[in-house]
Amino acid sequence: MLKASGRELPAQWILLTILAGLGMVGPFSIDTMFPAFAQMAIDLDTSPLALQQLISVYLLSFAVMSLFHGPLSDALGRKPVILVGSALFVVASLACAVAPNLALLLVGRGLQGLSAGAGQIISRAMVRDIFSGNRAQRVMSQIAMIFGLAPALAPIVGGWLLTHGDWRGIFWFLCGLGLVLLLLVWLFLPETHPESDRSPLRVGPLFSSLWAVWTDRDGRRLALTAMINFAGMFVYISAAPMIVVNLLGKGEQDFWLLFVPLISGMVIGSWFSGRLAGRVSGRRLATVGYWVSLAAGAANLALMLVPAAQTLPWAVLLLPVYTFGIALAFPILTLAMLDLFPTNRGAASSVQSFVSLVSNAIIAGALAPAVAFSLPMLAGTALLLTAIGYLMWRRHLQVAKSEPQAPPDPQAYEPLDEM
Repeated sequence: MLKASGRELPAQWILLTILAGLGMVGPFSIDTMFPAFAQMAIDLDTSPLALQQLISVYLLSFAVMSLFHGPLSDALGRKPVILVGSALFVVASLACAVAPNLALLLVGRGLQGLSAGAGQIISRAMVRDIFSGNRAQRVMSQIAMIFGLAPALAPIVGGWLLTHGDWRGIFWFLCGLGLVLLLLVWLFLPETHPESDRSPLRVGPLFSSLWAVWTDRDGRRLALTAMINFAGMFVYISAAPMIVVNLLGKGEQDFWLLFVPLISGMVIGSWFSGRLAGRVSGRRLATVGYWVSLAAGAANLALMLVPAAQTLPWAVLLLPVYTFGIALAFPILTLAMLDLFPTNRGAASSVQSFVSLVSNAIIAGALAPAVAFSLPMLAGTALLLTAIGYLMWRRHLQVAKSEPQAPPDPQAYEPLDEM
C-alpha cells in the first residue's frame, strides 16, 4: 500500500483505473457521437458541416477552461476541482440530452467542454505528484494504455446505443459515465497535493503561473511539440464520419474499422513505452517513436497513392504502426513538460492541454473537412504534421539542458509494487 504523510492510497489498479477513466471522458465526449451524425442531421435539420461544429465548440470551450483547471488545483487541491468538474459535466450532458435544437445543443456542448477537462488535465499532475523518475513514465504509460481504449470503444458504444434508441441516448450515457466517475473520485481518489504545497488562490498569481509556463522557451517548445505529435492522428479521428461513410462506404455500425487500428497502435506503443522506462533514455525513446511514425506515415502515403489500395483493409493497414510511434513519444513529452515546472505542474499541464485543444478544434472545424475528400490527402497531411513535430523535437534536444526525466523527488510518495 502506498503512503504519504500518514495517508494511504488505494491499490495501484484502482488508482490507475480512476485516473485513466477521468482521461477517457474527453474522447468519449467526442467519438461516441460520430455514428449518430447522419441521424442528428435529419432530426435537427442541419448539415454534416454544421454538426462538425459540435466538436469544435466542445474543444474550444475545453481549451479555454483547461487554462484554469491546473492552476485551480495548485491552489485548492486536486480532488475538489475534479469533483466540481465532474458534477458540472453531468449537468451539461443532461442539458445536451434534452436539447430541442442545434443552438441549445451547442450551448450544452460548450458546457461539457468547460467541465470535462478537470479530470483529464489534473490527473496528469496527480501522476507527477505521486511518482518520480522512471516510475512516473511507467505509470503515465499504463494510464495511456487504458485511456487509449476510449477512442476505439466510444464509436462502438455510440453505434450500439443507436440500435437501442436515438442520438439522445448517447448523452444520457455520458451523463451516467460522469456520475460513476464522480462517485469513484469521491470515494476512492486521494488528495495528492497537500496544503503546505499549495499556491494562493489569487487572480494575479494564477495568470502569472500560466504566463511563466508559456514564456519559458523550453516549456513553450514542448507544449507545441506535444500538440503536433498528436495532430496527425487527430486528423483521422475528427474526419472519421467522412472517412468511414463517404470514402469507405460503410455505415454507423462500422466506425470500429477505423478506430480499432488507430487505437491498437496507441495502446501497444504505450505499453512498450512503459516497459522500456529506465532501460532506454527518454530522449532516445521519443526519437525512435518519431522515426516509426515518419516511416509508417511515408509508407501509408505511398500506399494511398495507389487507387486499388484505397479500400479496406489497405486504407487502415499502416495506421497502427503510425500511432505506435506517437504513443512511444507521448509520455516522454508530457513528463518533460511537467518536470520543467515542479512547483506549477497544474499550470504546466493546463498550458500543454490548451495548446493541444486549440489545435484539435482547428483541425476538427477546418483542416479535417478540407482534406477528408481523399485518403491520399489525409495521409499526406498526417505525414506533414509528424515531420513538423519531429523537427521541433530535434530542436528541443539541441537546446535542452537536461534529459526529459526529473531526478527522484524526495517528497514523492513511495513507489508502488509492479503491476
